[in-house]
Amino acid sequence: MILRLAKWLAILVVAAPVVGSAALLATGNGFFFTALARTYLAGEPTANVNDHRVFATRTIASGAAQPWPEHERFVGDALTPALLSSLETQSGFAFLVATDGKLFAEHYRLGYAADSQTNSFSMAKTVVTLLLGIAIDEGYIDSVDQPLIEFLPEFADDPFGREATVGSLSTMTSGYDWDEHYYSPFSPTVELYYSNDVTRFVLGRGFSDEPEERFYYSSASTELLAIVITRALKRENPDATLSDYLSEKLWQPLGMNADALWHTDDSGMELGYCCINTNARNFLRLGQLMLQRGRWNDRQLVPAAFIDLMITPNGRPSYGYSTHLSVDQDPSFYAFRGHLGQYVVVVPEHDLVLARLGEQHDRSGNTMSEVLPFYVAEALAMVRAESAQPVDKSSVAPSP
Repeated sequence: MILRLAKWLAILVVAAPVVGSAALLATGNGFFFTALARTYLAGEPTANVNDHRVFATRTIASGAAQPWPEHERFVGDALTPALLSSLETQSGFAFLVATDGKLFAEHYRLGYAADSQTNSFSMAKTVVTLLLGIAIDEGYIDSVDQPLIEFLPEFADDPFGREATVGSLSTMTSGYDWDEHYYSPFSPTVELYYSNDVTRFVLGRGFSDEPEERFYYSSASTELLAIVITRALKRENPDATLSDYLSEKLWQPLGMNADALWHTDDSGMELGYCCINTNARNFLRLGQLMLQRGRWNDRQLVPAAFIDLMITPNGRPSYGYSTHLSVDQDPSFYAFRGHLGQYVVVVPEHDLVLARLGEQHDRSGNTMSEVLPFYVAEALAMVRAESAQPVDKSSVAPSP
């Protein structure tokens, strides 16, 4: 009897993976295998800031580098005790501050450095909307009010899809049917991240709400926007890609210090809602561009009026066009935000930009009302400190 039972258990152990695999494939959940290969089999419990190593990527080419000028009171890696404690307890690995257009502070830990290339996660949403502003300015797209179906005819028979506009994808008010959940293995967000064909996946769903009626933060909406921009560009150049457009219109004119990598699916479509991999100095520079209302070295890279649109509440007080807003704080600020605590924060009143990157979220409070205001307050305290003096530059990572 015991031997017979052991035999059946052995059969189950062998058969279960086969049956389970067949069931996953039969139910359209084959992305589980990709997710497993890129997380647990790669030694990680979940998506992480270094996972460009296990994704297909496309290069965002840099040009001639424009090093950050150092502030005359550059403090190097000498952060406030409160900031150092926060980074230590919340697994933050980079904290940079720029004021007056110059680098004021730069701190790294956990083995990361000035040239470490890490994942933006959803900070890429703001970058894609910057590209939208450029594409409109260059005539590839008429306006934020252009009907979505002019680029995505797949939704022509969808009653709500017919009413949605290009801009509503950026403001998260398109009414697209979605469940933004990062940790359930059955969430469409997880499937989107590990899908081998993101275009087919997002175009295969539909709209559940009247456009402009409700705000719902949705990674799929930004992926749809990335597809819109890509299709608009391909009307003139069939070989156009989002990465090349970012390189030509922003990465090279901004003088980024290194090539970046953008995750793609198996077909080569960028994961537009996330996953631009670069270093902290380059993330900080994107914030500086926003602070300067799209202008860089006497060139208007993004129309100033479009930057103003991005940082004006639309759909809800805390969100504009792919930009997180905190208009009721003193001082007010706006931010790029990404999974696991990737932040670029712009404080116009004080000509200040900061970047915080990390391996996990700062869970010490609400992000917009507590965490980011804390970072802003500490950065301002450093800038205002009368005792701030230049440090020995030999102890600071060299400029790129």
